[in-house]
Amino acid sequence: MTETVYITSSNTAVFRCPNCQRTKTVDVSAFEERSQPLRFKLKCPCGHVTVSTIEKRRRYRKDTDLPGSYVHYVNGQPKGKGSLRVKDLSTTGMKLLIAASEAFASGDMLKVSFNLDDAQRSPVQKKVIVRNVTPPHVGTEFAPTETIDKALGFYLRS
Repeated sequence: MTETVYITSSNTAVFRCPNCQRTKTVDVSAFEERSQPLRFKLKCPCGHVTVSTIEKRRRYRKDTDLPGSYVHYVNGQPKGKGSLRVKDLSTTGMKLLIAASEAFASGDMLKVSFNLDDAQRSPVQKKVIVRNVTPPHVGTEFAPTETIDKALGFYLRS
C-alpha cells in the first residue's frame, strides 16, 4: 500500500512509519520544480519498508466515484448538459469524468449536481470553474460565490 504525504507551506513533508508510528520531517524544496507526484521507497529504523508518494496539492483530495450531472455555461449562457462522475473532491474543487464530446475550456463554468454516498445521500449543487482539461477528465475549482456546506465539509473529513 502506498502512503500519500502532502507538502506543507514550508516545503517539508512528514513521513510516518505505519508500523512503529515514528516520523521524519524532510525538506523537499529541491523537488519544487517537479510536476509529477514523486514516489519514494523508505526504510524505517524499525526495519519496515514503505512506499510513499509526495503530493504537492494544497488541500487533501478525497477519491470518489459519484454519478451526477452538469450544465455547461459559456459567457453566462447554457451551452450543453450531460452526465458525469465526480472522481475526487476537496475543499477547493473537484475532478470530474465527463465522457461527452463537448469541448470545455479553462474559465468555463459548470453547474454540477450529485449526491454524496453518505448515510443521508446528501444532495450537492455547486457552480465550478474549469481550470484544466485532460479528456475525459476536467479539473475544476469552486466558484468564488460557493461555500462548503455542512454535509460536504463533514464528508471530506470522514
